[in-house]
Amino acid sequence: MSHRFPFTFTFFPLLKPTFVQLLDPVCISFMQLTLSNRFSLSLSPLQPQPRFGLLFDIDGVLVRGRMLIPAAKVAFEKLVDSQGRFVVPVVFVTNAGNCLRQTKADQLSHILGVPITHDQVIMSHSPLRMFKKFHDKCVLVSGQGPVLEIADNVGFKNVISIDMVRESYPLLDMVDHNRRPKLPSSPLVNLPKIEAVVLFGEPVRWETNLQLIIDVLLTHGNLNTPHQTHAVPHLPLLACNMDLMWMAEANSPRFGHGTFLVCLENIYKKITGVDLKYEALMGKPSELTYHFAESLIRSQALQRQWELPITSLYAIGDNLMTDIYGANMYNRFLEERAARKNPKAVAKVAAATGSSAAMPGGEEEIDSMWESELALPSATSCKSILVCTGVYNPNAEVPSDASRCIKETVFHGHRDFRFDPALVEPGHIVKDVAEAVDLIFQQEKFVPQ
Repeated sequence: MSHRFPFTFTFFPLLKPTFVQLLDPVCISFMQLTLSNRFSLSLSPLQPQPRFGLLFDIDGVLVRGRMLIPAAKVAFEKLVDSQGRFVVPVVFVTNAGNCLRQTKADQLSHILGVPITHDQVIMSHSPLRMFKKFHDKCVLVSGQGPVLEIADNVGFKNVISIDMVRESYPLLDMVDHNRRPKLPSSPLVNLPKIEAVVLFGEPVRWETNLQLIIDVLLTHGNLNTPHQTHAVPHLPLLACNMDLMWMAEANSPRFGHGTFLVCLENIYKKITGVDLKYEALMGKPSELTYHFAESLIRSQALQRQWELPITSLYAIGDNLMTDIYGANMYNRFLEERAARKNPKAVAKVAAATGSSAAMPGGEEEIDSMWESELALPSATSCKSILVCTGVYNPNAEVPSDASRCIKETVFHGHRDFRFDPALVEPGHIVKDVAEAVDLIFQQEKFVPQ
Protein backbone atom coordinates (compact mmCIF):
# COMPACT_ATOMS: atom_id res chain seq x y z
CA MET A 1 0.00 0.00 0.00
CA SER A 2 1.29 3.44 -0.87
CA HIS A 3 1.34 6.30 1.65
CA ARG A 4 1.49 10.02 1.08
CA PHE A 5 3.38 11.88 3.82
CA PRO A 6 2.83 15.63 4.28
CA PHE A 7 6.04 17.49 3.54
CA THR A 8 6.59 20.12 6.24
CA PHE A 9 9.30 22.47 7.41
CA THR A 10 10.78 19.63 9.45
CA PHE A 11 12.94 18.87 6.40
CA PHE A 12 14.37 22.36 6.23
CA PRO A 13 16.46 22.27 9.43
CA LEU A 14 18.80 20.13 7.38
CA LEU A 15 19.76 23.39 5.68
CA LYS A 16 21.80 26.04 7.41
CA PRO A 17 19.54 28.54 9.27
CA THR A 18 21.16 31.51 7.56
CA PHE A 19 20.30 30.05 4.14
CA VAL A 20 16.64 29.43 5.09
CA GLN A 21 16.30 32.99 6.35
CA LEU A 22 17.45 34.30 2.98
CA LEU A 23 14.77 32.39 1.09
CA ASP A 24 11.67 34.23 -0.05
CA PRO A 25 8.45 32.82 1.51
CA VAL A 26 7.01 32.16 -1.96
CA CYS A 27 10.17 30.30 -2.92
CA ILE A 28 9.92 28.18 0.23
CA SER A 29 6.28 27.30 -0.57
CA PHE A 30 7.26 26.32 -4.12
CA MET A 31 10.07 24.09 -2.81
CA GLN A 32 7.67 22.45 -0.38
CA LEU A 33 5.12 21.76 -3.15
CA THR A 34 7.71 20.46 -5.61
CA LEU A 35 9.36 18.11 -3.14
CA SER A 36 5.98 16.94 -1.85
CA ASN A 37 4.74 16.17 -5.37
CA ARG A 38 7.87 14.28 -6.26
CA PHE A 39 7.66 12.31 -3.04
CA SER A 40 4.00 11.47 -3.64
CA LEU A 41 4.54 10.47 -7.28
CA SER A 42 7.38 8.19 -6.33
CA LEU A 43 5.11 6.36 -3.90
CA SER A 44 1.91 6.25 -6.04
CA PRO A 45 1.40 3.19 -8.24
CA LEU A 46 1.28 3.87 -11.97
CA GLN A 47 -1.94 3.05 -13.82
CA PRO A 48 -1.18 0.20 -16.25
CA GLN A 49 -1.36 1.17 -19.92
CA PRO A 50 -3.79 -0.98 -21.92
CA ARG A 51 -2.86 -2.52 -25.25
CA PHE A 52 -6.46 -3.33 -26.12
CA GLY A 53 -9.72 -1.53 -26.82
CA LEU A 54 -13.38 -2.48 -26.28
CA LEU A 55 -16.20 -2.20 -28.82
CA PHE A 56 -19.59 -2.45 -27.11
CA ASP A 57 -22.88 -3.09 -28.85
CA ILE A 58 -25.71 -1.34 -26.96
CA ASP A 59 -29.12 -2.97 -27.47
CA GLY A 60 -29.16 -6.43 -25.93
CA VAL A 61 -25.75 -5.93 -24.30
CA LEU A 62 -26.10 -2.82 -22.13
CA VAL A 63 -29.84 -2.11 -22.37
CA ARG A 64 -33.13 -3.70 -23.39
CA GLY A 65 -35.11 -0.82 -24.85
CA ARG A 66 -34.91 1.80 -22.08
CA MET A 67 -34.09 -0.71 -19.34
CA LEU A 68 -30.50 -1.05 -18.13
CA ILE A 69 -29.22 -4.62 -18.01
CA PRO A 70 -27.88 -4.93 -14.41
CA ALA A 71 -24.62 -6.55 -15.53
CA ALA A 72 -23.77 -3.39 -17.52
CA LYS A 73 -23.58 -1.33 -14.33
CA VAL A 74 -21.22 -3.89 -12.80
CA ALA A 75 -19.06 -3.95 -15.93
CA PHE A 76 -18.61 -0.20 -16.16
CA GLU A 77 -17.70 0.16 -12.51
CA LYS A 78 -14.60 -1.85 -13.46
CA LEU A 79 -13.88 0.24 -16.55
CA VAL A 80 -13.55 3.67 -14.93
CA ASP A 81 -11.19 4.98 -12.26
CA SER A 82 -12.05 7.06 -9.19
CA GLN A 83 -12.12 10.20 -11.36
CA GLY A 84 -14.62 8.70 -13.80
CA ARG A 85 -12.03 8.23 -16.57
CA PHE A 86 -11.96 5.04 -18.61
CA VAL A 87 -8.99 2.82 -17.83
CA VAL A 88 -9.12 1.34 -21.35
CA PRO A 89 -10.27 2.87 -24.68
CA VAL A 90 -14.00 2.22 -25.16
CA VAL A 91 -16.24 2.78 -28.19
CA PHE A 92 -19.96 2.09 -28.40
CA VAL A 93 -20.89 0.66 -31.80
CA THR A 94 -24.63 0.59 -32.46
CA ASN A 95 -26.68 -0.05 -35.56
CA ALA A 96 -29.22 2.50 -34.38
CA GLY A 97 -29.48 5.47 -36.71
CA ASN A 98 -32.35 7.58 -35.41
CA CYS A 99 -30.37 10.22 -33.51
CA LEU A 100 -27.11 12.15 -33.39
CA ARG A 101 -23.96 10.73 -31.78
CA GLN A 102 -24.14 13.38 -29.04
CA THR A 103 -27.72 12.41 -28.20
CA LYS A 104 -26.76 8.75 -27.88
CA ALA A 105 -23.70 9.67 -25.77
CA ASP A 106 -25.91 11.69 -23.40
CA GLN A 107 -28.35 8.78 -23.11
CA LEU A 108 -25.55 6.34 -22.31
CA SER A 109 -24.00 8.71 -19.76
CA HIS A 110 -27.32 8.94 -17.96
CA ILE A 111 -28.06 5.20 -18.07
CA LEU A 112 -24.58 3.93 -17.19
CA GLY A 113 -23.64 6.70 -14.77
CA VAL A 114 -20.27 7.41 -16.41
CA PRO A 115 -19.25 10.37 -18.61
CA ILE A 116 -19.33 9.42 -22.30
CA THR A 117 -18.51 11.75 -25.20
CA HIS A 118 -19.80 11.68 -28.77
CA ASP A 119 -16.30 10.64 -29.90
CA GLN A 120 -16.93 7.31 -28.16
CA VAL A 121 -20.10 6.57 -30.13
CA ILE A 122 -20.55 5.16 -33.63
CA MET A 123 -24.05 5.19 -35.07
CA SER A 124 -24.83 3.13 -38.17
CA HIS A 125 -24.66 6.33 -40.23
CA SER A 126 -21.33 7.59 -38.83
CA PRO A 127 -19.19 6.20 -41.73
CA LEU A 128 -21.19 8.38 -44.15
CA ARG A 129 -18.73 11.14 -43.22
CA MET A 130 -16.23 9.39 -45.49
CA PHE A 131 -18.52 9.46 -48.57
CA LYS A 132 -17.65 13.01 -49.53
CA LYS A 133 -18.42 12.54 -53.22
CA PHE A 134 -22.14 12.47 -52.29
CA HIS A 135 -22.13 15.37 -49.83
CA ASP A 136 -22.90 18.01 -52.48
CA LYS A 137 -25.52 15.93 -54.30
CA CYS A 138 -29.27 16.19 -53.73
CA VAL A 139 -30.10 13.11 -51.63
CA LEU A 140 -33.37 11.59 -50.44
CA VAL A 141 -33.15 10.33 -46.84
CA SER A 142 -35.35 7.73 -45.15
CA GLY A 143 -35.57 6.82 -41.48
CA GLN A 144 -36.96 8.32 -38.30
CA GLY A 145 -35.85 10.91 -35.82
CA PRO A 146 -34.22 14.19 -36.92
CA VAL A 147 -33.18 12.82 -40.34
CA LEU A 148 -32.40 16.24 -41.84
CA GLU A 149 -30.20 17.17 -38.87
CA ILE A 150 -28.46 13.78 -38.96
CA ALA A 151 -27.78 14.17 -42.69
CA ASP A 152 -26.35 17.64 -42.14
CA ASN A 153 -24.21 16.37 -39.25
CA VAL A 154 -22.51 13.71 -41.40
CA GLY A 155 -21.83 16.16 -44.24
CA PHE A 156 -24.77 16.27 -46.67
CA LYS A 157 -25.67 19.75 -47.84
CA ASN A 158 -28.76 19.25 -50.06
CA VAL A 159 -31.26 16.90 -48.42
CA ILE A 160 -34.88 15.93 -49.12
CA SER A 161 -36.94 13.84 -46.69
CA ILE A 162 -39.73 11.38 -47.43
CA ASP A 163 -42.21 13.81 -45.82
CA MET A 164 -41.07 16.56 -48.19
CA VAL A 165 -41.69 14.25 -51.15
CA ARG A 166 -45.19 13.21 -50.07
CA GLU A 167 -46.14 16.82 -49.31
CA SER A 168 -44.99 17.90 -52.76
CA TYR A 169 -46.52 14.88 -54.53
CA PRO A 170 -49.63 13.93 -52.49
CA LEU A 171 -50.91 11.52 -55.18
CA LEU A 172 -47.96 9.19 -54.70
CA ASP A 173 -48.87 8.03 -51.16
CA MET A 174 -52.05 6.01 -51.74
CA VAL A 175 -52.04 2.93 -49.48
CA ASP A 176 -53.71 4.59 -46.48
CA HIS A 177 -57.16 5.68 -47.67
CA ASN A 178 -57.38 8.26 -44.90
CA ARG A 179 -54.27 10.02 -46.21
CA ARG A 180 -55.32 10.16 -49.83
CA PRO A 181 -56.06 13.70 -51.10
CA LYS A 182 -59.78 14.45 -51.22
CA LEU A 183 -59.51 16.38 -54.46
CA PRO A 184 -57.29 15.91 -57.52
CA SER A 185 -54.06 17.76 -57.07
CA SER A 186 -50.87 18.54 -58.90
CA PRO A 187 -47.34 18.78 -57.47
CA LEU A 188 -47.21 21.64 -54.98
CA VAL A 189 -43.49 22.23 -55.23
CA ASN A 190 -41.07 21.14 -57.90
CA LEU A 191 -38.34 19.46 -55.91
CA PRO A 192 -34.85 19.33 -57.40
CA LYS A 193 -33.82 16.16 -59.18
CA ILE A 194 -32.77 13.57 -56.62
CA GLU A 195 -29.28 12.17 -57.26
CA ALA A 196 -28.90 9.53 -54.53
CA VAL A 197 -30.87 7.76 -51.79
CA VAL A 198 -29.65 7.31 -48.22
CA LEU A 199 -31.43 4.90 -45.86
CA PHE A 200 -30.65 5.69 -42.20
CA GLY A 201 -32.88 3.11 -40.54
CA GLU A 202 -36.37 1.64 -40.35
CA PRO A 203 -39.04 4.29 -40.97
CA VAL A 204 -42.40 4.62 -39.22
CA ARG A 205 -44.73 4.17 -42.23
CA TRP A 206 -43.19 1.39 -44.25
CA GLU A 207 -45.78 1.49 -47.04
CA THR A 208 -45.14 5.20 -47.66
CA ASN A 209 -41.36 4.88 -47.61
CA LEU A 210 -41.30 1.74 -49.78
CA GLN A 211 -43.57 3.36 -52.36
CA LEU A 212 -41.73 6.68 -52.58
CA ILE A 213 -38.24 5.16 -52.60
CA ILE A 214 -39.28 2.85 -55.45
CA ASP A 215 -40.77 5.87 -57.25
CA VAL A 216 -37.49 7.77 -56.93
CA LEU A 217 -35.41 4.81 -58.13
CA LEU A 218 -37.68 4.04 -61.11
CA THR A 219 -37.91 7.68 -62.24
CA HIS A 220 -34.17 8.21 -61.76
CA GLY A 221 -34.89 11.00 -59.31
CA ASN A 222 -37.41 12.94 -61.42
CA LEU A 223 -40.84 12.36 -59.84
CA ASN A 224 -42.61 14.30 -62.59
CA THR A 225 -41.98 11.40 -64.97
CA PRO A 226 -43.49 7.87 -65.06
CA HIS A 227 -41.62 4.73 -64.03
CA GLN A 228 -38.88 3.43 -66.29
CA THR A 229 -38.66 -0.19 -65.20
CA HIS A 230 -35.82 -1.01 -67.60
CA ALA A 231 -33.60 1.93 -66.65
CA VAL A 232 -30.39 0.51 -65.22
CA PRO A 233 -28.32 1.26 -63.31
CA HIS A 234 -30.56 3.00 -60.81
CA LEU A 235 -29.54 5.93 -58.60
CA PRO A 236 -26.79 5.33 -56.02
CA LEU A 237 -28.26 3.76 -52.88
CA LEU A 238 -26.47 3.89 -49.50
CA ALA A 239 -27.94 1.91 -46.60
CA CYS A 240 -27.13 1.95 -42.89
CA ASN A 241 -28.03 -0.79 -40.40
CA MET A 242 -28.63 -4.28 -41.80
CA ASP A 243 -30.05 -5.82 -38.60
CA LEU A 244 -32.88 -8.17 -39.51
CA MET A 245 -34.02 -8.05 -35.87
CA TRP A 246 -33.04 -6.34 -32.64
CA MET A 247 -33.85 -6.81 -28.96
CA ALA A 248 -36.01 -4.42 -26.93
CA GLU A 249 -38.20 -5.06 -23.87
CA ALA A 250 -40.33 -7.71 -25.61
CA ASN A 251 -39.62 -11.40 -25.05
CA SER A 252 -38.73 -11.90 -28.71
CA PRO A 253 -36.67 -9.81 -31.17
CA ARG A 254 -38.36 -7.04 -33.19
CA PHE A 255 -38.06 -6.17 -36.90
CA GLY A 256 -35.02 -4.07 -37.73
CA HIS A 257 -33.93 -2.05 -40.76
CA GLY A 258 -32.66 -5.24 -42.36
CA THR A 259 -36.27 -6.42 -42.61
CA PHE A 260 -37.21 -3.16 -44.33
CA LEU A 261 -34.33 -3.70 -46.80
CA VAL A 262 -35.61 -7.21 -47.55
CA CYS A 263 -38.96 -5.69 -48.48
CA LEU A 264 -37.40 -2.97 -50.65
CA GLU A 265 -35.08 -5.41 -52.45
CA ASN A 266 -37.86 -7.86 -53.24
CA ILE A 267 -40.32 -5.21 -54.42
CA TYR A 268 -37.70 -3.72 -56.73
CA LYS A 269 -36.79 -7.10 -58.20
CA LYS A 270 -40.45 -8.10 -58.58
CA ILE A 271 -41.13 -4.94 -60.59
CA THR A 272 -37.94 -4.76 -62.66
CA GLY A 273 -36.69 -8.35 -62.76
CA VAL A 274 -33.19 -7.26 -61.64
CA ASP A 275 -31.48 -6.98 -58.26
CA LEU A 276 -31.36 -3.77 -56.30
CA LYS A 277 -27.73 -2.64 -56.01
CA TYR A 278 -26.07 -0.75 -53.15
CA GLU A 279 -23.32 1.79 -53.46
CA ALA A 280 -22.40 0.89 -49.87
CA LEU A 281 -23.78 -0.90 -46.82
CA MET A 282 -22.87 0.55 -43.42
CA GLY A 283 -23.30 -0.39 -39.82
CA LYS A 284 -22.38 -3.79 -38.47
CA PRO A 285 -21.23 -6.15 -39.94
CA SER A 286 -19.65 -3.82 -42.54
CA GLU A 287 -15.87 -3.57 -42.13
CA LEU A 288 -16.16 0.18 -42.75
CA THR A 289 -17.82 0.51 -39.34
CA TYR A 290 -15.12 -1.51 -37.56
CA HIS A 291 -12.33 0.45 -39.21
CA PHE A 292 -14.00 3.67 -38.11
CA ALA A 293 -14.30 2.26 -34.56
CA GLU A 294 -10.62 1.28 -34.53
CA SER A 295 -9.65 4.83 -35.46
CA LEU A 296 -11.63 6.19 -32.49
CA ILE A 297 -9.93 3.70 -30.17
CA ARG A 298 -6.54 4.97 -31.36
CA SER A 299 -7.64 8.58 -30.86
CA GLN A 300 -8.60 7.90 -27.24
CA ALA A 301 -5.24 6.28 -26.53
CA LEU A 302 -3.49 9.30 -28.07
CA GLN A 303 -5.53 11.76 -25.99
CA ARG A 304 -4.65 9.88 -22.82
CA GLN A 305 -0.98 9.85 -23.89
CA TRP A 306 -0.79 6.08 -23.67
CA GLU A 307 2.39 5.26 -25.53
CA LEU A 308 1.79 1.55 -26.14
CA PRO A 309 0.00 0.80 -29.44
CA ILE A 310 -3.49 -0.72 -29.25
CA THR A 311 -3.01 -4.12 -30.89
CA SER A 312 -6.15 -6.01 -29.83
CA LEU A 313 -9.83 -5.17 -30.15
CA TYR A 314 -12.64 -6.99 -28.35
CA ALA A 315 -16.14 -6.71 -29.84
CA ILE A 316 -18.94 -7.56 -27.40
CA GLY A 317 -22.38 -8.17 -28.90
CA ASP A 318 -25.60 -10.19 -28.76
CA ASN A 319 -26.26 -10.84 -32.45
CA LEU A 320 -24.44 -13.57 -34.37
CA MET A 321 -25.32 -12.11 -37.76
CA THR A 322 -24.08 -8.57 -37.09
CA ASP A 323 -21.84 -8.26 -34.01
CA ILE A 324 -20.06 -11.60 -34.30
CA TYR A 325 -20.01 -11.78 -38.11
CA GLY A 326 -18.67 -8.22 -38.36
CA ALA A 327 -15.98 -8.62 -35.70
CA ASN A 328 -14.78 -11.91 -37.19
CA MET A 329 -14.72 -10.46 -40.70
CA TYR A 330 -12.69 -7.46 -39.52
CA ASN A 331 -10.37 -9.84 -37.68
CA ARG A 332 -9.86 -11.72 -40.94
CA PHE A 333 -8.93 -8.46 -42.66
CA LEU A 334 -6.49 -7.52 -39.87
CA GLU A 335 -4.83 -10.94 -39.96
CA GLU A 336 -4.42 -10.82 -43.75
CA ARG A 337 -3.06 -7.29 -43.58
CA ALA A 338 -0.59 -8.20 -40.82
CA ALA A 339 0.54 -11.27 -42.75
CA ARG A 340 0.97 -9.56 -46.10
CA LYS A 341 1.81 -6.00 -44.94
CA ASN A 342 -0.37 -4.88 -47.80
CA PRO A 343 -3.22 -2.37 -47.27
CA LYS A 344 -4.90 -3.59 -50.46
CA ALA A 345 -5.65 -6.88 -48.71
CA VAL A 346 -8.83 -5.08 -47.61
CA ALA A 347 -10.27 -5.93 -51.02
CA LYS A 348 -10.08 -9.60 -50.07
CA VAL A 349 -12.35 -8.94 -47.11
CA ALA A 350 -14.90 -7.34 -49.39
CA ALA A 351 -14.66 -10.40 -51.63
CA ALA A 352 -15.36 -12.63 -48.63
CA THR A 353 -18.81 -11.06 -48.33
CA GLY A 354 -19.75 -12.21 -51.80
CA SER A 355 -20.31 -8.65 -52.97
CA SER A 356 -18.45 -5.37 -53.31
CA ALA A 357 -21.52 -3.58 -51.94
CA ALA A 358 -20.08 -3.61 -48.46
CA MET A 359 -17.29 -1.32 -49.61
CA PRO A 360 -17.48 1.93 -51.58
CA GLY A 361 -16.14 1.72 -55.12
CA GLY A 362 -13.04 -0.24 -56.03
CA GLU A 363 -9.67 -0.87 -54.41
CA GLU A 364 -8.19 2.51 -55.31
CA GLU A 365 -11.17 4.38 -53.88
CA ILE A 366 -11.07 2.30 -50.69
CA ASP A 367 -7.40 3.06 -50.16
CA SER A 368 -7.66 6.76 -50.98
CA MET A 369 -10.75 7.17 -48.80
CA TRP A 370 -9.25 5.47 -45.77
CA GLU A 371 -5.87 7.13 -46.17
CA SER A 372 -7.43 10.58 -46.43
CA GLU A 373 -9.99 10.12 -43.65
CA LEU A 374 -8.46 7.53 -41.32
CA ALA A 375 -4.99 6.23 -40.60
CA LEU A 376 -4.38 2.59 -41.38
CA PRO A 377 -5.15 0.34 -38.38
CA SER A 378 -2.61 -0.43 -35.67
CA ALA A 379 -4.66 -3.35 -34.32
CA THR A 380 -3.73 -6.85 -35.42
CA SER A 381 -6.79 -8.70 -34.08
CA CYS A 382 -10.51 -8.20 -33.36
CA LYS A 383 -11.91 -10.87 -31.05
CA SER A 384 -15.64 -11.54 -30.76
CA ILE A 385 -17.54 -12.19 -27.53
CA LEU A 386 -21.22 -13.19 -27.56
CA VAL A 387 -23.48 -12.38 -24.60
CA CYS A 388 -26.77 -14.14 -23.87
CA THR A 389 -28.85 -11.11 -22.83
CA GLY A 390 -30.19 -10.01 -26.23
CA VAL A 391 -31.01 -11.46 -29.64
CA TYR A 392 -28.99 -14.57 -28.88
CA ASN A 393 -30.27 -16.31 -25.77
CA PRO A 394 -29.99 -20.08 -25.30
CA ASN A 395 -32.46 -19.90 -22.37
CA ALA A 396 -30.16 -22.20 -20.45
CA GLU A 397 -26.83 -22.20 -18.73
CA VAL A 398 -23.98 -21.58 -21.14
CA PRO A 399 -22.48 -25.00 -22.01
CA SER A 400 -18.76 -25.57 -21.74
CA ASP A 401 -18.63 -26.43 -25.44
CA ALA A 402 -19.32 -23.11 -27.19
CA SER A 403 -20.02 -24.79 -30.56
CA ARG A 404 -23.05 -26.60 -29.09
CA CYS A 405 -24.56 -23.21 -28.26
CA ILE A 406 -24.72 -22.16 -31.92
CA LYS A 407 -28.05 -23.38 -33.24
CA GLU A 408 -28.44 -20.91 -36.12
CA THR A 409 -29.26 -22.85 -39.30
CA VAL A 410 -30.83 -19.95 -41.23
CA PHE A 411 -28.63 -17.03 -42.27
CA HIS A 412 -30.22 -13.82 -41.00
CA GLY A 413 -27.49 -11.61 -42.44
CA HIS A 414 -27.96 -9.29 -45.37
CA ARG A 415 -28.42 -10.64 -48.88
CA ASP A 416 -25.06 -9.26 -50.02
CA PHE A 417 -23.06 -10.97 -47.27
CA ARG A 418 -22.20 -14.57 -48.00
CA PHE A 419 -22.88 -17.05 -45.21
CA ASP A 420 -19.68 -18.44 -43.75
CA PRO A 421 -20.05 -20.61 -40.63
CA ALA A 422 -16.63 -19.49 -39.39
CA LEU A 423 -17.76 -15.85 -39.34
CA VAL A 424 -20.71 -16.51 -37.02
CA GLU A 425 -18.66 -18.55 -34.55
CA PRO A 426 -17.90 -16.33 -31.52
CA GLY A 427 -14.51 -16.44 -29.90
CA HIS A 428 -16.24 -16.77 -26.52
CA ILE A 429 -19.80 -17.08 -25.22
CA VAL A 430 -20.54 -15.58 -21.79
CA LYS A 431 -23.64 -14.92 -19.75
CA ASP A 432 -23.51 -11.12 -19.82
CA VAL A 433 -21.32 -8.07 -20.35
CA ALA A 434 -19.87 -8.17 -16.81
CA GLU A 435 -18.51 -11.65 -17.48
CA ALA A 436 -17.19 -10.41 -20.84
CA VAL A 437 -15.16 -7.64 -19.17
CA ASP A 438 -13.80 -10.07 -16.57
CA LEU A 439 -12.77 -12.47 -19.33
CA ILE A 440 -10.99 -9.73 -21.30
CA PHE A 441 -9.08 -8.46 -18.26
CA GLN A 442 -8.04 -12.03 -17.51
CA GLN A 443 -6.89 -12.69 -21.07
CA GLU A 444 -4.97 -9.42 -21.22
CA LYS A 445 -3.58 -9.85 -17.68
CA PHE A 446 -4.86 -6.34 -17.05
CA VAL A 447 -5.36 -5.26 -13.44
CA PRO A 448 -6.57 -1.65 -13.16
CA GLN A 449 -5.49 0.24 -10.05
